[in-house]
Amino acid sequence: MPRISDRQRIAQDIRDKITSGEYAPGGKLPSLRELIAHYGVSAEPVRSALLILQAEGLVEGHQGKGIYVTPRDPAS
Repeated sequence: MPRISDRQRIAQDIRDKITSGEYAPGGKLPSLRELIAHYGVSAEPVRSALLILQAEGLVEGHQGKGIYVTPRDPAS
């Protein structure tokens, strides 16, 4: 079984928390510093994971304010 990269593991964990509602639509994700401490990694894999989730449209970054879960479209 291939080893999953830190960034993929982190992206999947955050994705699961968004899906389960632990991170609510429109809610703020923990800070970069908190995520680094939680996952026990450097900043790079956390940033990469957040970029993956941004590309998927699950989260959106607001400069100087943090990363937020993208609000759900009621139509979808």
